[in-house]
Amino acid sequence: MEMQAILKLLREKNNLTQEQMAERLMVTRQAVSRWENGETQPNTETLKLLSREFNVSVNTLLGEPRQLVCQCCGMPMNEDSVISRETDGSFNEDYCRWCYANGEFVYTSRDSLLDFLVEHMPDPEQTDAGERRRQFDSYLSQLKHWKKN
Repeated sequence: MEMQAILKLLREKNNLTQEQMAERLMVTRQAVSRWENGETQPNTETLKLLSREFNVSVNTLLGEPRQLVCQCCGMPMNEDSVISRETDGSFNEDYCRWCYANGEFVYTSRDSLLDFLVEHMPDPEQTDAGERRRQFDSYLSQLKHWKKN
């Protein structure tokens, strides 16, 4: 779905007129109309405001142009419900809600995450635990959160 359709659907889902939506976002009714017609797009700050006001990620507002992957555990984040939040309620599209909660990382070390993965991830091939740990560690080392540590 394209951004213009998403914005119109969001407005209609919340039973807002273009004028009411414009007031909530501190823009003109004409700006909302141009977004919905595909003539223009909201700027970055307005996208962030839309995200907060209507509880959707910026990625969703953009029509999900990129596949989000948790930069801590590597899990695909296909729905807004699995994306983490900052303490102010805004989305943090870098991490899943299981790795980053209430403004803090759940796994304080790579070893603690590796312990969890080895114990809880399915292992249909019955791979040796040490080998599984090495495989997970190799993958995690490519993610932003663990590159800096």
